Amino acid sequence: MEVENGEGQVQVRLKTKQEHFAIPDVPYTVEGSVTTAELNTFVNTLLEQAALNNSEYKAPIEFDFIVFDEYLRGRLCDHIREKEFSFEDTIDIEYVERFPAPEPQDCLLHDDWVSAVKACDKWILTGCYDNTINIWTVKGKHVLTIPGHTQPLKAVAWISVDDQRGKFVSCSQDQTAMLWEWLVGTNSVECVSICKGHERGIDCVDVSPNKTKLATGSWDTMLKIWSAEINEGCEGTFKRQKESGATRVPDITLQGHRECISSVQWMDAETVLTGSWDHTLKIWDLHLEGIKSEISSNKSIFDASYSKLNRLIITASADKNLRLYDPRTNQGNLVRNTYFGHSQWVQTVMWSSTEEYLFISGSYDNQNKLWDYRSPKAPLYDLLGHGDKVLDIDWSNPKYIVSGGADNTVRVFKSRKVMVPEPTDDTK
Repeated sequence: MEVENGEGQVQVRLKTKQEHFAIPDVPYTVEGSVTTAELNTFVNTLLEQAALNNSEYKAPIEFDFIVFDEYLRGRLCDHIREKEFSFEDTIDIEYVERFPAPEPQDCLLHDDWVSAVKACDKWILTGCYDNTINIWTVKGKHVLTIPGHTQPLKAVAWISVDDQRGKFVSCSQDQTAMLWEWLVGTNSVECVSICKGHERGIDCVDVSPNKTKLATGSWDTMLKIWSAEINEGCEGTFKRQKESGATRVPDITLQGHRECISSVQWMDAETVLTGSWDHTLKIWDLHLEGIKSEISSNKSIFDASYSKLNRLIITASADKNLRLYDPRTNQGNLVRNTYFGHSQWVQTVMWSSTEEYLFISGSYDNQNKLWDYRSPKAPLYDLLGHGDKVLDIDWSNPKYIVSGGADNTVRVFKSRKVMVPEPTDDTK
């Protein structure tokens, strides 16, 4: 059989975990030069033949194909050769329904760079280089501009939000984190506490799973843990606390990084992940108040995201690439995969909270990209719209991908696959 130039035939077995798209589990013979497009046609033909028994099939379905745990992005013969498998063997190919392209929605205009974004339910929180925080609806309506910081914002996070009250935190180059309470009905906001203790600008923040603590990372190389609780037990006490903007000091200060901490995330109630310009990821045990494990990189880490679904970490760096790590491995510097596609440094990255294989990235090349971690050679989609570098990206609300950039805008993309109720917008 000639396979050097992709000629000849290969036996394959086509399988899927989506049972309503299953075809007979028998070997099929295909040309070695077959591509995703041709496999798509082939599978759809087989499904069409069985359509009388499958009411869910609506031709044609777009599929992606996974061969040896990686998406097929060229000819099958080239993929087999790259993975050093024998052409004489029957090749297992898994096919999955292609994740639909997110749809561009609104463009939210700001007065300066948008360096921080975070969505929750029907609300979007943004932090800006004009020192302000802004609240928007996911439908693009501006709700509130909040002054208070004296230097550019670098990070924001919701603590909680419902139809009556929202609580959130903002962090700035002015070395403070501020805790806020927003009364939705009157659309009024108060600074409840100012967290002071960092000696340089704060670059990142995350809220613990039980919403009682904050973790902040700073250019002073310190990781600090703070209380996120707001005392609402006594109305008078709460009012005085708000009026004074009481200063809050850290509960724990942890030292270990040598340069700026650029990302922080709670992995669980007692474990925090940090990424740094010092080329390391560190996993901290807050109960022991020390470093649990460390992963070394050969590049500065600008952002890192841990998935609770697959327990993997993805990082963004200055060399244009994203890297996948498994923190459970004993080999701390082992990169499980590298993702190529951005043309300038990658500033921001985040896993989906509902789709275990998917993550998003934003770069100084003005682009957002949606990735499947089984597809290192190319992203699933380019999410275009920004006219300057992307500074932050968020997928906290499974239905909306939100990004902020140096073009003074927030871009919103709607995910068409997530079947959750449409947020109601009573403020429209």
